[in-house]
Amino acid sequence: MSSIIKLENVSKIYEQGGKKLTVLDKASFEVNAGEIVALVGPSGSGKSTLLHIAGLLDSPSSGKIMMNGRDISTCNDDQRTEIRRHMMGFVYQFHYLQPEFSALENVVLPQMIAGVNKKEATKKAGHLLTDMGLSDRVEHRPAMLSGGEQQRVAIARALANDPQLLMADEPTGNLDPQTSDKVFKLLLDRVESQKIGALIATHNMDLAHRMDRILTIRDGKITEF
Repeated sequence: MSSIIKLENVSKIYEQGGKKLTVLDKASFEVNAGEIVALVGPSGSGKSTLLHIAGLLDSPSSGKIMMNGRDISTCNDDQRTEIRRHMMGFVYQFHYLQPEFSALENVVLPQMIAGVNKKEATKKAGHLLTDMGLSDRVEHRPAMLSGGEQQRVAIARALANDPQLLMADEPTGNLDPQTSDKVFKLLLDRVESQKIGALIATHNMDLAHRMDRILTIRDGKITEF
């Protein structure tokens, strides 16, 4: 398998009241194409920080972030934005859908921002939402959708620009067990069928054990479970 993203000795240190707080301490791991990797650890252990750094939403204090063999940790803001837009997809515990737009429009928007014309973006959004079992809900706004439906729209949105890497932060944390299982299966199917890599932070160990590998973060260090 080929490595999509690789973190090498990544540290993140914050200064608080003159004291240093080490959230990540020389963390190293990689995610390969077609595999789904769980990231587990106690609350406050740094899972979200690690996802933000891997997703170029934050910068490490030291260490390297390699994507497809390229060092992207030194990219400027414009380059980081382009990488996120075209190569990465993000799913969060809360869906963050635009409330004034329909499910379809929420999946169309990131494509148009990336330069896809509206007709093509609309067609693709329709296919993605159908794959997510939402063909009869495409014109509904988020407030008219259930929690599970909203999260499926969020997954479709994250996949809209054909990312090589999908990152998710507690994507089923607000869902009941049955809905959580359904959403996870859809996510897993897309990762496997499109041969993308996925890094998913979760507290749900049942879901974690269904992934290809489990990374544990504790005291700022990464170990494979």
